[in-house]
Amino acid sequence: MRRQDREVTDHDKILDILKRCETVRLGFWDGQEVYIVPLSFGWEEVEGTLRLWFHGAKEGRKVDLIRSCPRVSFEADTHYKINPADEACGYSARFQSLIGNGTVRAVEDDAEKRHGLTLIMAHYTGKSDWDFPDARVRAVGVYCLEVEKMTCKEHQ
Repeated sequence: MRRQDREVTDHDKILDILKRCETVRLGFWDGQEVYIVPLSFGWEEVEGTLRLWFHGAKEGRKVDLIRSCPRVSFEADTHYKINPADEACGYSARFQSLIGNGTVRAVEDDAEKRHGLTLIMAHYTGKSDWDFPDARVRAVGVYCLEVEKMTCKEHQ
């Protein structure tokens, strides 16, 4: 990270920032170009490893890329606001952001899918006592990203 004065290293603060993010953007490389997709997400930490959970269609470009090249990068941010100034070059932005990479996989087991869907719902609602009908669980794609490397940055 170039601006070490903006780096966040406190683990609890990093998780607090993640809790406030509304969208995670996954970046895939298809061999010729980068494909970025914004996703709703849930998260958990298991034995010190951060896992990000997503849901979506079971087919399409994103799913094809997960199958062919599951190494991804991700980005999430929150608290974005412009800091105005009297001169154009004085403008800046406030933000908190997370950037990292890892490996994403499609989840096939229905119980694990329910777990991921519960984490997604808990992230947005604060509730974790959801029921998911069997037909819906079978119809939806659920994906889990194991984070291998991540940095966090903020500018106030």
